[in-house]
Amino acid sequence: MASGEVPLVVCVSTDVAVRERVVRRLDDFGTVVICSDLSELRAMLFPMVGNATDSEPGPVSLGDLSVDPGGHLVTWRGEPLALTRLERELLARLASAPLGVWTYERLFASVWGGAYLGDTAILHSAVKRLRRKLRAVEGGPQVQTVRGVGYRLAPGH
Repeated sequence: MASGEVPLVVCVSTDVAVRERVVRRLDDFGTVVICSDLSELRAMLFPMVGNATDSEPGPVSLGDLSVDPGGHLVTWRGEPLALTRLERELLARLASAPLGVWTYERLFASVWGGAYLGDTAILHSAVKRLRRKLRAVEGGPQVQTVRGVGYRLAPGH
């Protein structure tokens, strides 16, 4: 390290004990930034990047499907669907206008707030869980794969 430079230590952990241990051990080392998750770290490092619509979409309707991520509610033909926050956000993106293919990169940036690094496992896993729940709904929308590109939502019938 060059003279006058101060090291920066970043600890991201949901475990309070881990965060406390890092602070105790590294407090004299330099600046220590402690966060419980990556979204908290991102908000600290880039407070002016993006806006509310980037982090959480507004209510979206597509035929009989209604998605309100802020209200934590998804309905199909007026009946609520039990989806996780991540599944609601993913579905809201796919259902938003203009309907079309959402690339892996765009979904990562919009839903996870991060850069796509070529590993689609987390996205594929989330889509798989969402598909399973949508299949349980008679005539519900379907998440279709556009091989090598991304996903699109096909309205239900």
